[in-house]
Amino acid sequence: MAGNFFGQQFKISTFGESHGKAIGVILDGCPPGLHIDETFIQQELDRRRPGQSKIVTQRKEADEVQILSGVFEGKSTGTPIAMVIFNADARSHDYSHIAHTFRPSHADYTYQAKYGIRDYRGGGRSSARETAARVAAGAIAKLLLKKEGIDIKAWVSQVGHLELKQTYQELDLSAIENNPVRCPDAEMALAMEALIKEVRKDGDTIGGVVAAVIQGCPPGLGEPAFDKLHADLAKAMMSINACKGFEYGSGFAGVSMRGSAHNDLFYTENGEVKTRTNHSGGIQGGISNGMDIYFRVAFKPVATIVAAQESIDESGESVEVVGKGRHDPCVLPRAVPIVEAMAALVLADHLLRQKMVK
Repeated sequence: MAGNFFGQQFKISTFGESHGKAIGVILDGCPPGLHIDETFIQQELDRRRPGQSKIVTQRKEADEVQILSGVFEGKSTGTPIAMVIFNADARSHDYSHIAHTFRPSHADYTYQAKYGIRDYRGGGRSSARETAARVAAGAIAKLLLKKEGIDIKAWVSQVGHLELKQTYQELDLSAIENNPVRCPDAEMALAMEALIKEVRKDGDTIGGVVAAVIQGCPPGLGEPAFDKLHADLAKAMMSINACKGFEYGSGFAGVSMRGSAHNDLFYTENGEVKTRTNHSGGIQGGISNGMDIYFRVAFKPVATIVAAQESIDESGESVEVVGKGRHDPCVLPRAVPIVEAMAALVLADHLLRQKMVK
């Protein structure tokens, strides 16, 4: 299976399946001497782990990470950092009924078509459980970025029809972790939580949007042509399970504007180049310009639902599929740390490619 690597200078490779013995990640390219805060890494994993509230999957996993290599006396050595998370609450029998059946809108059929074999236990490699490994690596990327004064925050801005209308400058982003939805507006968070619970009670699922902002990013990150900074961010986000869309800066709303209104005019302040507006989302020509980088990531409703659905089996015969097991009624709350982790991996990689790490 190809496609398990991400990044060039700060590069990760993840391994493992949802109901296998463990999942993990190998991180190569981390500079030596970086303080590796294991408590922080675990805190990031705790934000993503299942069973943390009544509006996420009730699979009970502590997601305790073990660092196997690349760290000595609390600091990175410059050699590959290997981390592993052992699965503790796998219930493979929950999936025996779909061993030869293709679930609607899952990766069952496409994996079978590509490899001629698939791990049907929770989706195997296609399960969102793989993202725990990304969050562990992303936490180390965050430690590197913090050293350089770069901060990444993501939050739930929309669940179904419920959408925040404020810009990120108008929100109190310090309140993101104050509720299980991870929405920085307390009143909207309550409405979103109620909607997710209603959807779960109906045996259904619902999607939404995670918004994010990167602050403190220096100008100059990103490569011409194919490795533009926003292109790598888009790839990072679109690689997350259930992601259906990515936009940055003015995004799709910018198509209704004229160039005279959309252009970001330059000026200098205390010797720093800035723009009076930021429709570009902090990236121009694929390269960061020093302004805030902000983007939105759309997530579909989880494909597994309780209601019976029409499908086919491996023989092409019509069957009825009923969802079993433990699943999120909405991926948004747990997607927030994943979005941050993937953004951090992109920024860390481009910092090292530009040789901007002090």
